[in-house]
Amino acid sequence: MSRLIVQFARAPVKGFVKTRMQPYLNPEESVKLHESLVMMCCKRLIASEVAEVHLWVDAQPEHPLFLSCVDSGVSSIKLQHGSNLGEKIFDCFTHALREHESVVLVGSDCPAIDDRYLREAFQALESAPLVFGPAFDGGYVLLGATEVRTELFDNIGWGGSDVLTNSLRAAKRLGLEASLLEALHDIDRPSDLEHYPEYDLTRH
Repeated sequence: MSRLIVQFARAPVKGFVKTRMQPYLNPEESVKLHESLVMMCCKRLIASEVAEVHLWVDAQPEHPLFLSCVDSGVSSIKLQHGSNLGEKIFDCFTHALREHESVVLVGSDCPAIDDRYLREAFQALESAPLVFGPAFDGGYVLLGATEVRTELFDNIGWGGSDVLTNSLRAAKRLGLEASLLEALHDIDRPSDLEHYPEYDLTRH
């Protein structure tokens, strides 16, 4: 089965990334944290050797951070399209599934995603069209699919605590079976930093 891993990442623009870390972190520190997470995620996905990795970014595809991901082994950088996260995810899957039978998409906020977790996601897609990796905050850190429909991403309320619940309800309405992996922590708020021990603020 042809497989692909997609990493979603935002351009490291001060005031637009890791804003929920403030004021615990200042804007400059928030950008550095974001950049660290993007590179950590990229290198971990590549090292897993589970599938080819593409990077989809919201802006500035030529930014040095993203070019560093290419140097680390990412196969390509593509630009996200859509007016909200749901539209961007749907557009990505629509394009990626034209060339691959199964696609797993992750953000750049979860240090706990490893090769075992990725393999479990692809294994789940052998028996169900969708797989979610839940986040402890009510969202999800991973979405895998062999097919998608635009209704799956409508009226979700991105960033809220019921993203996964609403996504599962949408999948059920569409008749799309969804598997669930174990829940993981993503790094959005100051209290989450304990789950990213590799990052040391004192270095910055």
